[in-house]
Amino acid sequence: MDCNRARIGILRLGAALALCQSAIAAAPVPELRAARWLAPETRARALSERPAECYMPPADPAVRASAETGRAAFRTPLLLGGQAARAGLSCESCHRAGRGNPDFLFAGLSGAPGTADVTSSLMSSHRGNQVFDPRPIPDLAMPGKVSRAPADPALRNFIRGLVVEEFDGAEPSSRVLDGLAAYVRALDTTACGRDQTAVVVLRDQRDDIARARTAALVALAADDAATARLMIAAMRTALGQIDERYAVKGLGAHRDALRTADRELLAIQQALHRGQGDAASQLRGWRNPAEAAAFVRDEPRSLYNSAVLRRLYSAPEAAARRP
Repeated sequence: MDCNRARIGILRLGAALALCQSAIAAAPVPELRAARWLAPETRARALSERPAECYMPPADPAVRASAETGRAAFRTPLLLGGQAARAGLSCESCHRAGRGNPDFLFAGLSGAPGTADVTSSLMSSHRGNQVFDPRPIPDLAMPGKVSRAPADPALRNFIRGLVVEEFDGAEPSSRVLDGLAAYVRALDTTACGRDQTAVVVLRDQRDDIARARTAALVALAADDAATARLMIAAMRTALGQIDERYAVKGLGAHRDALRTADRELLAIQQALHRGQGDAASQLRGWRNPAEAAAFVRDEPRSLYNSAVLRRLYSAPEAAARRP
């Protein structure tokens, strides 16, 4: 009788250990969304550094404000809508810091790394041609085929086609289209070295949030709620990017603060949609938790640290989930 009980106890212990091991194996491994469309062999490097933006702020204050609106729109998937938004793709996914992305590799959309099929039915019901013909992703700080002359509407029209037809996005506001064109015109490799890179740091996303908030307030002052909502979406995109980078053991309080801040921004967006409340006052009063000293203190522990990223993307769990 005692031997039977012992055997039963051992079996139960073995089952418990098996369940425990299974739970550990199934535990989520931190992953940055952008890693999903980066070539596996270059993910750690590509997530640790970015091209220099080569952004030349326009001298005219009004044009500079317009370019800032475009810059924020460029960085949120909500601009593109459709399948791209569901995947988390923004203009900046293919054109990192407004440049190119030689490491871009999206299943069904890319051939070799750094290419994309702009007539893919995967993203577009308008331009899909049923032919897989990926092309190199251009560096937007380099001269292109489309005129960038300020008086020429060609660039603005081209960008609208990309959003509405290539990605099935909703019609952007005039302010957003003007801003996107102004932003692309403000990109120029003469502003920095063509091959210059920068380390990805917390300050990047904090800066994106601050600049998008300013653009949102400018839109609100012009009574342009649609543009303001998109600018707030850009703020939320950057918050989410910070949240991903702090998905490390021991930094849960940071993520809680970020998610509370995101819910506050969502509430402002929803109130704007309903035409209720004083969105400008609420937005001015909103506080970015990532500005707190604790975030800077713990940045070396986060996925902003290239050494942490290298460990993550060389781990067996990461290798197992790679396409």
